[in-house]
Amino acid sequence: MTDLAAAWTALEAAARKDAQTRIVDHFAAEPDRLEALVVEACGLRLDLSKQPWSRAGLGAALGLARAAGVEGARSRLFSGEAVNVTEKRAALHMALRAPDGAKFVALGKPVSDEVEAVRLRMKAFAEAVRSGSIKGATGKPFRTIVHIGIGGSDLGPRLVWRALKPLEPQIDLRFVGNVDPADIAQALAGLDAATTLVVVVSKTFTTQETMANAAAARAWLHAALGEAGDANLAAASTNLAACAAFGIPAERVFGFEGWVGGRYSVMSAVGLSCAIALGWDRFEALMEGAAAMDDHFRNAPLAANAPVLLALAHVFNRNGLGRPVRVVEPYADRLGLLASYLQQLEMESNGKRVTLSGAPVAQATATAVFGNAGTNDQHAFFQMLHQGVDVIPVDFVAVAKAEEGQQAQQAILLANAIAQAEALMTGSANAAEPHRHFPGDRPSSFILMDRLTPEALGALIALYEHKVFVEGVLWDINSFDQWGVELGKTLATAVLGELQGGAAGAHDASTAALIERLRG
Repeated sequence: MTDLAAAWTALEAAARKDAQTRIVDHFAAEPDRLEALVVEACGLRLDLSKQPWSRAGLGAALGLARAAGVEGARSRLFSGEAVNVTEKRAALHMALRAPDGAKFVALGKPVSDEVEAVRLRMKAFAEAVRSGSIKGATGKPFRTIVHIGIGGSDLGPRLVWRALKPLEPQIDLRFVGNVDPADIAQALAGLDAATTLVVVVSKTFTTQETMANAAAARAWLHAALGEAGDANLAAASTNLAACAAFGIPAERVFGFEGWVGGRYSVMSAVGLSCAIALGWDRFEALMEGAAAMDDHFRNAPLAANAPVLLALAHVFNRNGLGRPVRVVEPYADRLGLLASYLQQLEMESNGKRVTLSGAPVAQATATAVFGNAGTNDQHAFFQMLHQGVDVIPVDFVAVAKAEEGQQAQQAILLANAIAQAEALMTGSANAAEPHRHFPGDRPSSFILMDRLTPEALGALIALYEHKVFVEGVLWDINSFDQWGVELGKTLATAVLGELQGGAAGAHDASTAALIERLRG
């Protein structure tokens, strides 16, 4: 048996043993439990004491991390090696938010100077749009941005904007992701084309859904402003020729490189819309928070490393205890898109069935993630969390101080978050009325930030990014490719041709009948 196989066996054995003890009883047996399982880093307080592991279980999890070579993999990540093995690329989203003067390299090629140059262009453009020195086709300043992207070009900026949006923004920001024509129609409804900047985000400038929406937005601009409406376009892309053909000049195009994965790209040019609408200072603070978490992940020992410990807690539940689903529940309405963001970050990154070498995986991989925002969900699926048959771990995220509104209401919100985590763990016995019995012993993590600042949000995003990487190392999978999205896209192109009158292709009976029905 290899050291890694032995470490997995030890983790599974520890989990089986720990499952015989209720979580709440670990507190009595371990007076130093909080000291070992609470980590403060980059403005976040991560409490993993309500997870189902004992100190011995934690030790087995850390042993797995060492046997899997997490420290060496971390060094390769930050050194810009080809950790994305199927595409022979580095994964250097950390370079995007590193301070000026960083020396990141991708496959031996220096990249930090290029990052800083794009960042300077983004800053200049953002400040010029906000000041009104860059105007629309009719000479009016911009009052709204319509951001068009999909997947990683959409979910990250959406999360950031909802989390940090001013109550009365100088420039508002709307998003279009779905190719459903209702999405673009609703985004454009009520807007003045003369004061609307359309930002198209597509690395290749060929993504079908994005380009369909971009064409619809350009047609809307042209209908109101004529061809001069192209002055109201900008892009985040590396395909300058395609952007020029679309009507976007090179000075309005901001690039990002192949070592930036889409779901890791919010702090690249993909975040241009947020940089404009929030203001550069706040966008820069977002990057600073993420960079601080990068430094923590890179340098902290495994036993005090927030992303590592969060990953180990999730793996302990997923693999040690066979729990394939997890809830992410922010008790902060502004973070209501966090679970949606993590669905892509986690499930696209680690929803894999083969190892780096192409062999079948030996362990189950990514958990399914769902959630929205507390306290809403207490009146929806929390019933299942408390009394359902399945044990579903929860990541609670809370903010100590409200940025707006009454602190008294914030206290109610926080009381609910704390109480839900406690209730899930302790439960409530009621033998006389089984319908009122709460079994408890249901695990959770609790992430607390003092305020929902750009720095705290950046740290939270980076925390989960690095957590995903650690899990990928443990499972021996590539967290940075996404071949699973390609087959459906390829087939959709063929089906579209048939729906538009092309020759019928070879399909199963159900698919053929659907196409025939819609052609008719």
